[in-house]
Amino acid sequence: MEYVLQTDNLTKKYRNFQALNGLSMHVPKGAIYGFVGKNGAGKTTLIRLICGLQEPTSGEFSLYGIKNNSRDIVKSRRRMGAVVETPAIYLDMTAEENLKQQYLILGLPSYDGIPELLKLVGLENTGKKKAKHFSLGMKQRLGIAVSLAGDPDFLVLDEPVNGLDPQGIVEIRELILKLNHERQITVLISSHILDELSRLATHYGIIDHGRMVRELSAQELDAASRKCVCIEVSDTAVLARVLDSMNLEYRIHSETTADIFAKINVTQLTIALAKENCEVLSIQENDESLESFFISLVGGTKQ
Repeated sequence: MEYVLQTDNLTKKYRNFQALNGLSMHVPKGAIYGFVGKNGAGKTTLIRLICGLQEPTSGEFSLYGIKNNSRDIVKSRRRMGAVVETPAIYLDMTAEENLKQQYLILGLPSYDGIPELLKLVGLENTGKKKAKHFSLGMKQRLGIAVSLAGDPDFLVLDEPVNGLDPQGIVEIRELILKLNHERQITVLISSHILDELSRLATHYGIIDHGRMVRELSAQELDAASRKCVCIEVSDTAVLARVLDSMNLEYRIHSETTADIFAKINVTQLTIALAKENCEVLSIQENDESLESFFISLVGGTKQ
């Protein structure tokens, strides 16, 4: 398999804090790679390293097979576009003026590609409206347009839907899918909004405390995700005792709801709970979500 990005035992330390701790990851060419982790897990640090904004403490990475300590890494980075943390746009300029400025920075010979780029991100009708008057979603799309100015084939997006309203999230999702499917751009998306990521990603890398916990494809995630029975009862403390006696695996969510990770005999369970004066209110079979799978790997919440 051909990889756009590979990291090998990558480490980054800041005085008393270790942001990356021997991180090894592999982003396949053509993938939409979901980089999943809690806030502070090291996602943005990794992105800053591969963009050349910082240097690793130890370990190495390669872009298109070129290692980070090679002089040719600059050529590889020219094939990248990135939106790191917040869109790099000039608020007192229009969308077109922002793109012209980026074209000048990149030394591109003409502005001919700008109308097509504005249309691609849905900003072709913004006219003389300055970016400071754009919605958050429009600013994010303009940031992506700026990152696409050099016609990259690898796009890095750091929390691209963070803070967006539902409509803005849909627009960014459709844009990412369009770039991947129509322009064959490999996309690395860091995010902790796991439900949205599951609608996009073809591959996942799950990071915790600066270390890769697991890498897997969307198909492997589907196979690894367990079916569960979501049950609502009058008292999960009683449910837990009964399930323990049956040697069944479960996860309690609240005083009334839980997931059971096993095939259950509904009649047998209902009778056992009734003997303990615990009422079954509802039962539903679900596949384990990306969010649940993530929590099962790293523990705690998905912050």
